[in-house]
Amino acid sequence: MSETMTELSLTLSERHTADFEMIGNGGFAPLAGFQGSADWQRVCDEMRTAAGDYWPIPITLATDLECEVGDVVALSSDEGKPLGRIRVEEIFERDVREEAEKVYGTTDEEHPGVAAIYEEGSRCIAGPIEVDALPDHEEAFMRRYLTPAQTKEEFERRGWKRIVAFQTRNPIHRAHEYLTKAALETCDGLFIHPLIGKTKAGDIPADVRMRCYEVLMEKYYPQDRVMLGVKPAKMHYAGPREAVLHAIVRRNYGATHFIVGRDHAGAGDYYGTYDAQKIFDTIDIDELGIEPLMFEHTFWCNECEGLASNKTCPHDQEAHLFLSGTKVREMLGNGERPPHEFSRDEVADILIDAYKED
Repeated sequence: MSETMTELSLTLSERHTADFEMIGNGGFAPLAGFQGSADWQRVCDEMRTAAGDYWPIPITLATDLECEVGDVVALSSDEGKPLGRIRVEEIFERDVREEAEKVYGTTDEEHPGVAAIYEEGSRCIAGPIEVDALPDHEEAFMRRYLTPAQTKEEFERRGWKRIVAFQTRNPIHRAHEYLTKAALETCDGLFIHPLIGKTKAGDIPADVRMRCYEVLMEKYYPQDRVMLGVKPAKMHYAGPREAVLHAIVRRNYGATHFIVGRDHAGAGDYYGTYDAQKIFDTIDIDELGIEPLMFEHTFWCNECEGLASNKTCPHDQEAHLFLSGTKVREMLGNGERPPHEFSRDEVADILIDAYKED
């Protein structure tokens, strides 16, 4: 290795750090590194890698670092921790507007995912990575941190054959609790797998969410049939395509089933309420390797005196309790407890305290 090669180094952004970790820990299998132009183009066009595997969102390393094909670049996390290196096999320009249109369905820079790739720029370096270490996380996360290999071992130890995974980036409210338990009725175990990487402004901090998940598990789920992990990935807010990515990742972690709810991985009004479910109609589920479980919008019905959906409830909307995320955040910011029918009291207490600290 030449002296020039050993001197090259790059501090990754927070978003690229998350991608490095997901590639390095096996969560992004079959990816072995940051994708090149052939992968980028086919992922944008067909939701497949150049080799033909399902893959819905390009995982690229955008940088203006001066380097050449064949160089080895030392990589550090956004916090400066040495992680490993990338062997540069290609330097290419991606069309960020084409990526925005095909992957996110919009070129609007108000979309958080689109804004992120516009900010990163078009020039990318690609190649396989070598991993010396993974990024650091807070202790609250590390207590629950398991690699895909470790979760598979744990599922096997518990004797679980049918494992349903639940993706979330927000605290679990009563409607989410309802649908996870409905899924658990037909599975051996529930894998609650919240995302702890980069999210958009306004989302509840990850450490606060962890406390909410833990108190729910302790009080309202059977301990031998639920497991909590963490997914150290970033949010793209790519709606339907991100739902497919979330399913692939949970397959890699050992899940056999994956919950897809309303407006999965959406932002604003960019996607239809059930677009993230409809995209699976275009996919060969056997080839994908994990089965999506589709759930409709769930709510509290005063007439049913319980949680229900349009599939199970015959009553008019006047009987339904629905609170938007904006309304709930407004209530919490004012120290008001959301209705018991919407949120468990223990979760509301944690959130109210967190808002007071802000």
